[in-house]
Amino acid sequence: MRRRALRAAALATVLAASPAAAAQPDCGEAAWPLWQAFSTHFVQADGRVLDASTPRLHSSSEGQSYGMFFALVANDRTAFERLWRWTVNNLASGDIGSRLPAWYWGRKDDGSWGILDDNSASDADLWFAYALLEAAGRWARPDYQRDAQALLARIESEEVASLPGLGPMLLPGRAHFERPDHLWQLNASYLPLPVLRRLAVASPKGPWAHIAENTAALLEAATPRGYVADWVAYRATSPRRGLFVVDPVKGDVGSYDAIRAYLWAGMAASSDPLSGRMLQALSGMAASTASTGIPPERVKTSTGLAEGSGPFGFSAALVPYFTARDQPWLATMQRRRAEALLRDSLQAASAGQGRQPPYYDVVLSLFGLGWAEDRFRFLRTGQVQLSWEKTCQSATAR
Repeated sequence: MRRRALRAAALATVLAASPAAAAQPDCGEAAWPLWQAFSTHFVQADGRVLDASTPRLHSSSEGQSYGMFFALVANDRTAFERLWRWTVNNLASGDIGSRLPAWYWGRKDDGSWGILDDNSASDADLWFAYALLEAAGRWARPDYQRDAQALLARIESEEVASLPGLGPMLLPGRAHFERPDHLWQLNASYLPLPVLRRLAVASPKGPWAHIAENTAALLEAATPRGYVADWVAYRATSPRRGLFVVDPVKGDVGSYDAIRAYLWAGMAASSDPLSGRMLQALSGMAASTASTGIPPERVKTSTGLAEGSGPFGFSAALVPYFTARDQPWLATMQRRRAEALLRDSLQAASAGQGRQPPYYDVVLSLFGLGWAEDRFRFLRTGQVQLSWEKTCQSATAR
């Protein structure tokens, strides 16, 4: 325990210095202090991403899939493999071709460990497929390519629905999101534009180009004040028509789910024709953050009423958003806040003898600050450019 605390404290010190300036190995694992901190605090030796702050000490398909993407960005092949193997063995019954990963795993009421809810989470499934596709060629792993294609086929079969008047759309999971009275529940934060573009390349006959267009349509129709809710509903009004409405179950609050929609829009390639539409639809967050200097924790999307102060992960998530909107001062303000509070959180966790920093804030920081440090960029095709590849090319040239 003491060794782990000392290692995390050292990582926090490195973060405080200048993470972007850390020396990079030639072609091995990239030196990314925040990834190392995430690995130390959250990733167990067997590849399980543990959220120890929860009563059931749970793991989720989201955490596993995000971890795989971050491992790819860090060129950490060993961690990537462990994360994926744990996922397949524990969330997909050992065979990714036969079932979608369960979204929720942890300690059961009887004290045993296993799946707590076998429904899927489609955002995690998309990130799994994405990470596998991007890793396969880079690391000469045809098995990753096969797994990605098998998973993608199941996603298209089980998590995509054709909505009247709209067409194909990704549902949040394979079950329970088609409600009575011709209503479907949707989640904009499950639909990152770069990931949709990459899946369209991998499955050109699939629904992904249409889903990307429909995601932009969702954001334009469901953001009357420039904010998107955590959950949005679509109601069919006839066999060939429908409209986006406030989710009658979840309401019109935008908060911890919705913050990712701003993040994804900011990280999308500026050359993507949907990028500008999405950023314009989500303009409200810029106004509210500029007025107080801190992003709101909650917003009533129908009125624009903002409440509370968002945690540091929200600030990290908005760095790409403000950069894409050509608002560099706001981007710098949020980056400084995120980096300072992240550093404090890591130091407190190290001093707390194993207490974890806040999982979601660290995850959002890996995305937002990793992007700000130019560790990765998404192309218009959705494919990712990785900073460690430049280092490897330079080493090869020498």
